[in-house]
Formats: sequence, structure tokens, C-alpha cells
Amino acid sequence: MHANEKYVFYSHGLIVEGSNPTPTNPRWGLYDFPKVKAALASDKYNLIAYHRAKNTKPRAFARKLAADVNLLIKHGVKPKNISLVGFSRGGAITILTSSYIQSSDINIILLATCNTFMKGHVEFIVIGNFHSIYETSDGNGSCQFLMEQSEQVNTMEEISISTGEEHGAFYRPMAEWVVPVKDWLED
Repeated sequence: MHANEKYVFYSHGLIVEGSNPTPTNPRWGLYDFPKVKAALASDKYNLIAYHRAKNTKPRAFARKLAADVNLLIKHGVKPKNISLVGFSRGGAITILTSSYIQSSDINIILLATCNTFMKGHVEFIVIGNFHSIYETSDGNGSCQFLMEQSEQVNTMEEISISTGEEHGAFYRPMAEWVVPVKDWLED
């Protein structure tokens, strides 16, 4: 751990839980977790991307991530230099982690995460600097409602992409979402 460096935690979608880092969905195709990690990697920050076990309990894993983040903070890493990025179920875990950490300086990036089941649910609040990207053809849409139900959001920026790939747009590293995510992370 180096107090003056940046740290990024990427949490993958549900389909990757288990032993296969490249599972296939009949509708959305191959989820290439190794290529997503490679695309998100940068010499400007330390990327941490755990491969979760099958049937991972989201709240328990969010507590583990929160403990990892709090350990970094304890060792002198400024919260503003820590980012949590999550796709789909990984995004839900990111939201829970944010609420467990309770730091308004943490950076949160959600990819195809916001779903109506989260609306009005007290566990689903974001704390910190909030960014979101959603695919217009996907069932998981804008996170505007999440921002509105979260009182401790410092900043909010949201981008919509239109690839026609639905949820599968985030299964592979596509420039439409990787470029803005890396811009946010490297800023």
C-alpha cells in the first residue's frame, strides 16, 4: 500500500461468479472478465478486481470491500484517491459498499446497475462522487432516481450509450464505456 497512489476496485456482474472468468450468456454473448480487467488497467492507479465465488452474498462481499477500503484509508490513502466501479450485480455491491464506508470523498462508478427494485429502498443510497453509464437498449437504465434518494452525493455525472448490445455492452471492453470510465478514474 502506498498512501500517495490511487486504488480502483472493479466488481463484475453476476454471470462471472464462480470459476469461469469467460462465461457466455445465450442473449448477450461472452463476458470476458480478463479483457475487461486489462482494458481498465492503468499505470495511474492500482486496479483490484476480485473474481467472486459462486453464490456470493452481496452484503457480505460489500462488507469485505468496505473493510479493504477502510484499510487503505487507515494506511493513509485519501478517500478521494479510491474508486469503486461496479457492473450490474457488481454495481449493487458497489452501492452497498459505498453506504458501509460512509465517505463523501469516495468515487463511485456504476455500469448498467440501476433498476426499479432499488427505488425507495433504504439500502440503496450512494455516498460520494457518483458517475453512471447505462446502455439505452438495456433494462437497467438511468441512475437519476438513485441520486435523488441519496442525500450525500457530491457530484453526479451520467452518460448513456447506444450500442444496441443491451446488458452485453458491458460484457466486453467497448470504447463507448471504457474511455469515459478511465477518464473519470485518471482525473
